[in-house]
Amino acid sequence: MPYSLAIFDLDGTLADSFPWFLRTINDVADRFGFRRVKDEDVEELRHASSREILAKLEVPMWKLPAIARHARRLKAESASEISLFADVETMLRTLAENGVQLALVTSDSEANAREKLGDAAALFSHFDCAASLFGKAAKFRRVIRRAGVAPSRVISIGDEVRDIDAARAVGIACGAVCWGYAAPAALTALRPDHVFEHIRDIAPALIGVTAPMRA
Repeated sequence: MPYSLAIFDLDGTLADSFPWFLRTINDVADRFGFRRVKDEDVEELRHASSREILAKLEVPMWKLPAIARHARRLKAESASEISLFADVETMLRTLAENGVQLALVTSDSEANAREKLGDAAALFSHFDCAASLFGKAAKFRRVIRRAGVAPSRVISIGDEVRDIDAARAVGIACGAVCWGYAAPAALTALRPDHVFEHIRDIAPALIGVTAPMRA
């Protein structure tokens, strides 16, 4: 069905930040005293939920706000290392030109998000950033209210299990992308409304046409 509002995640969905995350996570682990991630752990973690990941890495919940603040600072310092996936700007522009409002909900800061998006930031009508690990549902509700769109015309698109969980908590459709942090099998097992194997598949699905997006 056509949608009037698309709420996007940033890291792993629009921005190719997973390589940066793998380079950085063990420095963060050493700083905050949780388990380091070994190479052989990565695939298992990609199949786990956020709560399962925190348990496996023995991350104390009370440290999460400080870890998130530190991660935002590191991302700001490494902005030049993180780029958008190919075709993201074309996809976003196609949606905007077809009347779909765009929103960004991310755990990153708005300043970092705008820098990563570059010129594509101007295509977004709504930003709700610095979300806590389990706080996306509340931010989805806030964005939907601001946009003035019925939940039945809203879709959230992300790359993690928690994105699907948050969408279902507020009664909106959910789309899962196969190129991000979580393993595709972990996402498809939850039966999201849409599974996107390529960025070029998103715009046609959301605007209700079968024609490919134009470059």
